[in-house]
Amino acid sequence: MPDPRPAAYRLLDAAPDAGPLADEILLAPAAREPVACLWQTAPGLVVPRTYAARPGFAAVRADFAARGCPVHVRQSGGGVVPQGPGILNLSLAQAFAGRPLDHSEALYRHLCALIGEALAAFGIETRAQAVEGSFCDGRYNLAVPSPARKIAGTAQVWRRIPGHAPDRHVGLVHALILAQCDPAELTARANALETALGSARRYDAARIATLDRLLPPAERPDFPAALKARLQETLRTRPPLPATAPARPRPEP
Repeated sequence: MPDPRPAAYRLLDAAPDAGPLADEILLAPAAREPVACLWQTAPGLVVPRTYAARPGFAAVRADFAARGCPVHVRQSGGGVVPQGPGILNLSLAQAFAGRPLDHSEALYRHLCALIGEALAAFGIETRAQAVEGSFCDGRYNLAVPSPARKIAGTAQVWRRIPGHAPDRHVGLVHALILAQCDPAELTARANALETALGSARRYDAARIATLDRLLPPAERPDFPAALKARLQETLRTRPPLPATAPARPRPEP
């Protein structure tokens, strides 16, 4: 049987002033073909909708915005994440047939594998795992070993495709990649929001790493641009996932 996967993702450009929710532009075109977007944005914080439901969120949000740190509410799940220079965002989106649950794990693994392949070109070994104490921790963080430190966080959102069969959905998966930044500053910003919202949750800067510090000093200044170019090449040469999930094995009688 022919491989149902398209040859590659179509790369879409985010607007020059794109904010941290720029990848939501992928949801509509992904109904027709697999698409991807790479971008960076201004400093701020991004939270899931569960944070917006917390008491006092509107006032805290206004206060952070007045201090030059806007708080954006995203559609996907997870926890609080910082944004800003030196953080590279990568999102993939494509249409699937069947239940989102049948594709969700494969989509996370696919994203982690694409990023891991790009980082391997720089001699950086990664693996998907939880990293306790990091902001927005999850099973599909991407981490560097010895000791385990998070270098990318991931999240997903799924949408029904209007006018199509009920089992047709677009899956969008996003990664926030810590290419060249200050772990202490990012963690302090996330902790400040948790404190302002009256949460006892705190994050540990030692549980995340900035990728450029894993390279020889001479390679560090140009690393974000080099990583972006490598990711673009990977997206042009690696096919998206099949649109249908593998059949589940039937239980033996």
